[in-house]
Amino acid sequence: MPVRILVTDRVNPVGIALLEETPGFEVDVEPTLPPDVLRQRVGEYDAIIGRSATSITADLLQAGGRLRCIGRAGVGVDNVDMEEATRLGVAVINAPAGNTVAVAELFFGAVIGLLRNLGRADRSMREGRWDRSALTGTELKGKTLGIVGLGRIGSEVARRAHAFGMTLTAFDPYASDDRFQRNRAERAPTLEALMAGADVVTVHTPLNKETRGMIGAAQLSALRDGSVLVNMARGGIIDEEALLAELAKERLRGAVLDVYSTEPLEGEHPFRDRPDVVLTPHLGASTMESQRNVAVDVCAGVRDFLLHDDLSRSLNVEVGGADTDALPAALRLARRAASIARALLSTRGARAVSALTLSTGNDFASAGPVLLSAAAAGVLENVVDAGRLNLINARQVASERGIELRLGSGSKAPHLRAIEVRVQAGDEEVRIGGVAPLDADPRLTRIADFHVDVTPRRTLMVLHNRDVPGVIGRVGTLLGNAGVNIAEYHQARMAQGGEALAVVTLDGPPPPEASAQLLELPDISRVTVVSFRGDD
Repeated sequence: MPVRILVTDRVNPVGIALLEETPGFEVDVEPTLPPDVLRQRVGEYDAIIGRSATSITADLLQAGGRLRCIGRAGVGVDNVDMEEATRLGVAVINAPAGNTVAVAELFFGAVIGLLRNLGRADRSMREGRWDRSALTGTELKGKTLGIVGLGRIGSEVARRAHAFGMTLTAFDPYASDDRFQRNRAERAPTLEALMAGADVVTVHTPLNKETRGMIGAAQLSALRDGSVLVNMARGGIIDEEALLAELAKERLRGAVLDVYSTEPLEGEHPFRDRPDVVLTPHLGASTMESQRNVAVDVCAGVRDFLLHDDLSRSLNVEVGGADTDALPAALRLARRAASIARALLSTRGARAVSALTLSTGNDFASAGPVLLSAAAAGVLENVVDAGRLNLINARQVASERGIELRLGSGSKAPHLRAIEVRVQAGDEEVRIGGVAPLDADPRLTRIADFHVDVTPRRTLMVLHNRDVPGVIGRVGTLLGNAGVNIAEYHQARMAQGGEALAVVTLDGPPPPEASAQLLELPDISRVTVVSFRGDD
């Protein structure tokens, strides 16, 4: 079945061409479909790519039974129900870097336009006047720029501000000290402190529950006299009624607005009557270069996800600062180790899993959250509907089932690239460890208290037996007679003649009766078989 992609808004054709040139992809370009029509058709597609005009609601996501990915040709995803997308395991991919330069350049153009009265000057000249003396402006040099949100765009603005001779202060509780140092910006302790100390304040944050209405009456009243407020991020971050009230006091130099709580800005809006406000119709990303960049970025991200399950660009997967090129083997090991642990608990007669703890070596410390997601998916395999179980929603599904998820310390890990999972079901616990090296397949190195060395691929059989002569031969003969080929066989023991554990990699699943026949052998006490999804 071909992979079907629907492009719902006007996305640059250079990006669409990346998808159309991919073998096995079918792309339908149908901008501005009515919501009811889109809802009727969404079930036919694996992915949707659009811009801000298409609202990806919970109803739409629920109607998309085969939907795997949402692509947003731009930065903001406030038109996407992220919570529902995550619950359903639908990846949300945006293009965070493509419009960075466009927004930064527009910021300086619009602010200079306000400070130098360019709009008024243009109108006066067209009306036949020469109001030179009435249009004296102010310079950026020597002014303090306050940046709310020191991310990609905020940092791009900061770099250009230095060229204008400005002093920088910024407020961003999530940015590192290193980012502040690289941008030569002083860290403001509070938003109000930033507002009070800056001549120009610019907002570059996403719109979410934390930032909606973040700049209200209290913050606006902290602005110093003669200052300028700029919003080129998202409408709703600034309380527009509070801004109008503050502008009416005529103590501010003015405001620059490119985004609004309701777009488009229609009717007799009071902003239109204010000469101290520069209004632009959401032009931040409206350059030819930006539109091409965001289209290419998001289409490449959607393509890589659909072809290779590459989630490094997905907003609803917490990859952290991990090296994504080195992650696939580690993700596979974490998921399979957890699958084995759950299967071993089931063989013991344990019921529902109650807790999952994942620990790593230092090389994977920053990837802990996404590795925990992989382990959660492994615990849930064959327990819940696996159709949409993936790294996106595994942790949420696990939490909904009452499984406590924990990240342990990697300080005592035996290897820099070690991964260990501990899975609990009531009073029972199973511990599985392994290593995901850079240049080889991941290997299991520990099952419970036994040290092993085997690759977890295809089908794995774990046998608990007594350490007596002849067991390995009898197991091999029985599996051979059942037509099952052994790829690897590792026997581990605690002490000679005592309890032993065999880990056997098989080229395929054994017939159902094989486990029962193995248990009939006098020295085998337990048999656990795990087949891994999506293996060769």
